[in-house]
Amino acid sequence: MQRRSILKAGAASAAALAAPRVFAQPWPSGPIRIVVGFPPGGGTDALARVVAVKLTQMWSQQVIVETKAGVAGVLAADYVAQQPSDGTTLLMAHINSHALAPSLQPKMNYSVERDFVPIVLVGVTPNLLIAHPGAAKTVQEIVAQCKAAPGRVSFGSAGQGSAQHLALEMFKLRAKVDALHVPYKGSGPALTDLMGGQIQYCFETMTSATPHVKSGKVTAIAQTRTKRAKGHPNVPTMEEQGFAGFEATTWYGLVGPGKLPSAIAQKMNEDVNQVLAMPDVQEKLETYGAEDGGGTREKFAAFIRSETAKWAKVVKDGNIKVES
Repeated sequence: MQRRSILKAGAASAAALAAPRVFAQPWPSGPIRIVVGFPPGGGTDALARVVAVKLTQMWSQQVIVETKAGVAGVLAADYVAQQPSDGTTLLMAHINSHALAPSLQPKMNYSVERDFVPIVLVGVTPNLLIAHPGAAKTVQEIVAQCKAAPGRVSFGSAGQGSAQHLALEMFKLRAKVDALHVPYKGSGPALTDLMGGQIQYCFETMTSATPHVKSGKVTAIAQTRTKRAKGHPNVPTMEEQGFAGFEATTWYGLVGPGKLPSAIAQKMNEDVNQVLAMPDVQEKLETYGAEDGGGTREKFAAFIRSETAKWAKVVKDGNIKVES
């Protein structure tokens, strides 16, 4: 009788230990959305779709990429910050929404640290300085054009306060030139106008620019990390063309709303790490120039903090303002 009681007690204890894994934080049962803050055709959208396809297969449930473009990614971030923290809505966070906006738009509705749970860094890419075919072939030629026609040489970007905009501002400061900034509502529209000749240049994400460089519709002049990306071994860096230490990246990572349970965030982290390690995914990321993705949730959180501090200094030193 005593042995039977002990067995019952042991079984109850085992069930109690196992129960939280099964019941405490239920995995979302319906479709899961990855919200993207830029129009289709840009780098954020491209990487979100690569991840979404694999997670759909892995989880045997639909993972949908949903576009909410506007305010250089801030609109989507604001939306996701207000969604239920049950794992059904995630954000493909971007340097714009999570490192640049806190300095450029201090009156935002959300706090990066309070209202989001970092899940995993998906990738860091250089920007490519790209040109309409027939324009300049080197950075020094562009500098000469800007000095000959101050404020008239046009550079497109994915929007005011975007990573592309800040890369342009860094270039203007370093080169001591003036240029015309033409903001768009995302990379897609900017690339369309660049290919059509409405604008002359863009500092564009390598992810979104690569297909058009490969097709010959735009020309790659420089990349903006201090070492060349594997996907573009023949494109020289800004540093190689006279701008020592010039580094202006774009990065992407998954985050959830601020009260996302740790167990769900951890499972998502582990599964996305598996996705990023798949050979076909690595091949796509390499083509886009996206490197250094994966790792722990803590690593991503520390990365966001360091990027925020870095760009806050650039915004302050350059006295950069954007329209609210």
